[in-house]
Amino acid sequence: MKISASIYSEKNKSLREVISDLADHHIDLLHVDCNDDLSVFDDIKEIRQWTDIPVDLHIITDKPSKYYPYLLETPVEYVTFQYEDLTEKIVFPEGISGKKGLAITTPTDISAFDEYPDFDFILIMATVPGQSGGVFDKVNFSKIRSFKKQYPTKSIHVDGGVNGEVSFILRNMGVSSSVSGSYLFNAASIGHALMNLTKREVESHFHIRDFMIPLQECPVVSHENMDFRSVLQAIEDGQLGFTLVLDKNQVFSGIISNADVRKGLLRQIDQLNAIDVESMLNSKALTLNENQTVDEMLQLIKKSSFPVMYLPVIDNTAKAVGIVTFVNLIKGEL
Repeated sequence: MKISASIYSEKNKSLREVISDLADHHIDLLHVDCNDDLSVFDDIKEIRQWTDIPVDLHIITDKPSKYYPYLLETPVEYVTFQYEDLTEKIVFPEGISGKKGLAITTPTDISAFDEYPDFDFILIMATVPGQSGGVFDKVNFSKIRSFKKQYPTKSIHVDGGVNGEVSFILRNMGVSSSVSGSYLFNAASIGHALMNLTKREVESHFHIRDFMIPLQECPVVSHENMDFRSVLQAIEDGQLGFTLVLDKNQVFSGIISNADVRKGLLRQIDQLNAIDVESMLNSKALTLNENQTVDEMLQLIKKSSFPVMYLPVIDNTAKAVGIVTFVNLIKGEL
């Protein structure tokens, strides 16, 4: 996941000093906030003379068309317009380069992106736009999941309240870029803050239930009625490489993964017409409680003697409530 430094969050240094410091620490992107002020392009022109770090421009305006000539004259690598302030539709003229994004605040539904299907990414504002140092609103975890499901080929950027813990969760969810302002510049050093934003061990304040894939989005089969066909169909439909197995009361019975199916078939290769699907069930799978923290989850993974790709989540009565997967950690680092 790329880190985009919000350059105007540093109030104690000149812009040139800020850019130099960020360049020395190999920041990925320079996030430039523009609250309907065309003079922002004067800053961008100066930045171009100091560094070749990509510019991530976020514009809040009611009339995006007045920015088109400036974007043609001074191209940026990423340009985003804030959805809620628009009084006209965004229609980029031919010749404007860079990836194009739509920014939405927490109350705005992701369906706003339907109006701009050709855009490259969405920017989810997880705190109030313009307020530095806000707290990440956990409702945005579900928005990220929903957007990834609805627009699988589009990227997700997040701005607001991103600290070390939130950064880990966002990487795990497959977010492409996160904006950091006050957290980055209020740390003992930029280097120290960047290390916290990319390290794998985190201090926990969120619980597993805040960001897990909920049960209604998980592949599930009934333990009482499962057969080989239903297991294969659940794995295929879920597209996650496994299916949860639950009893009639939603109590977690176990999990059947692609690997469990493969091993089961190898054991029964000479009697495929009488496959025992029960023998494929991993009834001793590692699980998480929905009330556990990110740190507790990481400690569980560390203690495991085998690679962990997903962890079923249960409540205090052993009922299944969701799952946490780790496939996106690899994708999110690219």
